[in-house]
Amino acid sequence: MSDLTACEKLELIRHKNRPTVNDYIPAMFTRFMEFHGDRLYGDDAAIIGGIGYLSDTPVTVLAQVKGRTLEENKKTNFSMPHPEGYRKALRLAKQAEKFHRPVICLVDTPGAFCGIEAEKRGQGEAIARNLYEFMTLKTPVISVILGEGGSGGALALAVCDELAMLENALYSVISPRGAASILWKDGSREKDACEVLKITADDLVRFGVCDKIIAEPEGGAHVSKEQTADSIYEYLVDAVYRLKQVDIDTLLIERYQKFRKIGMFTE
Repeated sequence: MSDLTACEKLELIRHKNRPTVNDYIPAMFTRFMEFHGDRLYGDDAAIIGGIGYLSDTPVTVLAQVKGRTLEENKKTNFSMPHPEGYRKALRLAKQAEKFHRPVICLVDTPGAFCGIEAEKRGQGEAIARNLYEFMTLKTPVISVILGEGGSGGALALAVCDELAMLENALYSVISPRGAASILWKDGSREKDACEVLKITADDLVRFGVCDKIIAEPEGGAHVSKEQTADSIYEYLVDAVYRLKQVDIDTLLIERYQKFRKIGMFTE
């Protein structure tokens, strides 16, 4: 596995050519059909949702969208979803539950959008509702952190039975820049925050948060998009097969226990 520092990994996952879900979805899923809208307010381009086939298994895919160009990033709000994005994801997850389709979440966001308009439309409630509903969703849920997994914006699609991370991905309760702004009142110290937050895949496996590290090509995922997509695909096929063998009541108990055991404290 990579011996890069958290700071070096942060630079790597922000590489302009790092693959996005627009690369991964066509490479991993066949007959993919996108669905739009939350049936309450509108559609959110920061989250793609739809159904497709993983090998021969029908699945629901929920994916946060990063762009490469300025225009793509403006369209997807720099991968910072609004509440309607999370409500769209929940709508499709409940649909998956009804038809017994596994749910696959591809996470790549610096965090949920925190603008006034998002707050007016219930950003906090939308994220909290996803946490609540995904915990008891009666179908297997698998989440993969592709690059940035920032705060509640990522966690809203990461309440799952198995959490995997790409080798250089980061997953954190707050973005490094946000942590630096709070801890030292200086957002420019995000590299220092990277090192103290313990947010790499290796760190999170040690803490019991991450279940699987998916290898990237030497130099990062952008070196070979095809190889990276193949590695994610192989993991997903195996995970879906294993989880489908588990009785749903047992699956829900194990999902609950997975999150109950996270964290350490002293009295």
